[in-house]
Amino acid sequence: MSIFQGIYAILLNEYVEFKKNLGYKFKSAESTFFLFDQFTIENGETEIGITKDLSDKWAIQRLNESENTCYKRVMYLRQFAAFLNESGYNSYIPKLPRVYRSTFTPYVFTKIEIEKILITSEQLKIGSLMNSSCNAIPAILRTLYGTGIRIGEAVSLKVKDVNFEESYFIIRNSKNGKDRMVPFTDSLLKVLKQYRSSLQIIEDQENYFFVKANGGNCSAKVIYEWFRKVLWKAGISHGGKGNGPRLHDIRHTFSVHTMVIMAESGLDLYYSLPILSEYLGHQSLEATEKYVRLTSEMYPSLLHDVNNICSYVFPEVMPNETN
Repeated sequence: MSIFQGIYAILLNEYVEFKKNLGYKFKSAESTFFLFDQFTIENGETEIGITKDLSDKWAIQRLNESENTCYKRVMYLRQFAAFLNESGYNSYIPKLPRVYRSTFTPYVFTKIEIEKILITSEQLKIGSLMNSSCNAIPAILRTLYGTGIRIGEAVSLKVKDVNFEESYFIIRNSKNGKDRMVPFTDSLLKVLKQYRSSLQIIEDQENYFFVKANGGNCSAKVIYEWFRKVLWKAGISHGGKGNGPRLHDIRHTFSVHTMVIMAESGLDLYYSLPILSEYLGHQSLEATEKYVRLTSEMYPSLLHDVNNICSYVFPEVMPNETN
């Protein structure tokens, strides 16, 4: 049963179903479109095709409405208007409110910077301290960049979760509460085998995979401290607390670099984005779609056609917790 009753009821249903079939939960947008549906009824809309007048009225910030909420309302209308244009209904595309400032500001490393980081990590002096995590840093950083898993997921891996025969990790109890399988490349397999063979400890399937030389656990906090040292030695400046580069930015970098590879390979982003989303362990496509815009900003010519043709599929970058 449709929740929409206005002139756009059928088209709103089509658009919502289209997004859900792509893998979006779309609950927030669906609630916004319900309000838009009521808005069109209140304004006596009788013809399909969003006008500038209607769009301008919709974009007015409401009493006690936050800038973020207003931004989302306008963004969703932009997406729907683009969908209408693609469907043959001439519609005005509203501009986003200028007052909005995204809080999502990841640092995406260049490939040269990643190479410097990895080479520098291998040059760290381990010394004679058996309780140092230094010995694990090269393997951990290569794992983060090679798979995009979170640092918390990496340090939580146990020996039983790393399959050398078929080259995959099993990530258990991740951020979104579900287990997943993460395949990795032969080159990373070689690194992981070399790291484990360097440890002079008794193998136990229940032990953690990334450990200190004495077999003690590696903590995410200590790994981050070593990462800061690697950045400094590699000549990559840090902007201070809250400005990055952060260790989590390696995950963002993996995602953007993967999007570039998919686009250069000619893969359709309609189908490849859900694959990346599942690989990263995101709960829905909303958490992954920001990488389309980040990739577009860094490589404008690469995704030019995607932005023009699929503007109603991938929203603008929204504020989001780091995933």
